Amino acid sequence: MRDIDSTDIVMLGNALTEYAGDWNVLLSWHHVRNRGIAGDDAEGMYRRIRPILNGRPKAIFLMAGGQDIIEGRTVEQAFNASVALIALIRHSSPHTKLFVESNLPIWENNQELLKGKMQMMAQLNVRLRHYCEKHHIAYINLFRSFVRRGTNEMRRELTQDGFLLTPFGYKLWAFEIKKYLFSF
Repeated sequence: MRDIDSTDIVMLGNALTEYAGDWNVLLSWHHVRNRGIAGDDAEGMYRRIRPILNGRPKAIFLMAGGQDIIEGRTVEQAFNASVALIALIRHSSPHTKLFVESNLPIWENNQELLKGKMQMMAQLNVRLRHYCEKHHIAYINLFRSFVRRGTNEMRRELTQDGFLLTPFGYKLWAFEIKKYLFSF
């Protein structure tokens, strides 16, 4: 895996980001680097971001906090860890365009790990959106495109297991963020 440089767009997140595979193909773009790691939470991203920031990437699309919720942290803890990561990115690489993506909804189904987390994910997204608005950071609300109308539950055709995405889910995600690639 080559080092990040100033021509790169970095997709930073957990399993959802990693399992997308080649974001260049998904987005029909060049120089998109996948830096998602399955199981990574906001603190883990914070610990591993220095080499990414040292390359001064053109842009970072960040999805953080959802794994924290799934691992049992409170909305407040997930929010604080995500804000620390956002602040580090802005401070360490101020010319990098930062896009904070909402966390995707989940479908609780019968998985014990996901039970009771659906509303927490929505609450986290509201907090992140308000933070981004207050600090003039681009916020991409993916959540609304992924939920069943009138609920906070992920549309079933978009998920394999309540959390991970289907190929159609990845196409929708790419469709939603493509328009932001032309803004820098």
